[in-house]
Amino acid sequence: MAITDRQTATLALAHALSAAEHGLPVIPLSATKLPALRSPHRGDDRPVGCRGACGLPGHGVHDATTNPAAVRALFAAAPWATGYGIACGRAPHHLIGIDLDIDASGRNDSAAALQQLALHHLFTIPPTVTVITPSGGRHIWLTGPPGVPVPNSASRLAPGIDIRGAGGYLVGPGSVTTGGTYRLAPGAADLSPAPCPRALLRLLTPPARPHHPSPRPHHGRGLVQFVLAAHEGQRNTRLFWAACRAYEHGFGDALADALTRAAIQTGLTEHEARATIASAARLTSGRPAGPEGSPDRSP
Repeated sequence: MAITDRQTATLALAHALSAAEHGLPVIPLSATKLPALRSPHRGDDRPVGCRGACGLPGHGVHDATTNPAAVRALFAAAPWATGYGIACGRAPHHLIGIDLDIDASGRNDSAAALQQLALHHLFTIPPTVTVITPSGGRHIWLTGPPGVPVPNSASRLAPGIDIRGAGGYLVGPGSVTTGGTYRLAPGAADLSPAPCPRALLRLLTPPARPHHPSPRPHHGRGLVQFVLAAHEGQRNTRLFWAACRAYEHGFGDALADALTRAAIQTGLTEHEARATIASAARLTSGRPAGPEGSPDRSP
């Protein structure tokens, strides 16, 4: 490992220990923003639903801890880690991450969309910890009440606004990734995560919808048509969005084959399509999800 790599890894551990000291459960991340430790069950023939009960590291966000000794052990097992993830939805802060993306043209329309939501639903975002991403986007940190799990979502609240809640994680400030370094916004260093406004919390925790064993015909057809209309460069994004909507409405599994066929017609391979749909299923089920609302491609 080069000197620069060692320095990056040392700084990542230092930042992670500082976050843990403030009650934020952390895990080591690779430069791709994914958990640095691979699953100990990756060679198993059958899918394993273990969330760390086996006692081995490599279970993504389920490894997150505030114990300094455990944090050091995780980073010692992943000396290539260049950053750290902060588990959302966990005590004592029950962190909620509002991820405001930058679009392909460099505009931050998601920030304007959040302002419109705030005006319409009569809430304001209080001064709180804000992290600037390498692309120029922002992660707004808020806290939620105990016993109110906030689900992860991608562009459900508004286009370009992703939510990191229970089962998700945020890339911590000071982390170095292939895209650059995550850093605190000016003035955020002295702030603590502020409570989520009640009106916003209601938007983030919609009432449970009844389970539908099969897709509503008009709704399912609309999602398939949405995927079929994708152009090169947006095929995977459209498929992921459509699959998330299908799983949120309770008929994701029933619509998966139709979405796969539509994605193949746009140019994706069946393997790519199935992987993207599986990522949408994980994201909407509350299982560990990748950062910033992206499909979870575990290493």
